[in-house]
Amino acid sequence: MPFTGEEKESLRASLDRHRDVVRWKLYGLDDGELRRPMTPSGTNLLGLVKHPAGVEYGWFCETFGRGTEPLPFVQDGPDADLRVTPHESTADILAFYDRANAAANQVIDELDVEHTGTAWYGETVTLRWVLIHMIEETARHAGTWTSSGS
Repeated sequence: MPFTGEEKESLRASLDRHRDVVRWKLYGLDDGELRRPMTPSGTNLLGLVKHPAGVEYGWFCETFGRGTEPLPFVQDGPDADLRVTPHESTADILAFYDRANAAANQVIDELDVEHTGTAWYGETVTLRWVLIHMIEETARHAGTWTSSGS
């Protein structure tokens, strides 16, 4: 985290730090551990990677009029972005997360923090607000996980 960086640089560094924690939480765990339900709803660690990937596509790309790849969610149920199907591998989920991060980074790089877009619920938001929201969102999910050694 830069101690004297510009606003956007500092916000991006903070988001990147939390993204790294998301990846770190998976380190050393086998497929069974990554898929083990951690909540009564059945959410598992892979789902907690898949979710922020979809959220990044939504907040950074859709809010600012950018396209996304087809999102790999079961559309007929609640919390579809948290569900990992048996045919989705850990590598698939991490690659999806990396692509979402790259797409979000492109938006961050191209827009000023004052640039506005339209949130999924119709409100006008700035890139600054989205960056802060995504720092909170990513930190919340990364901070609620448990694994041996963390």
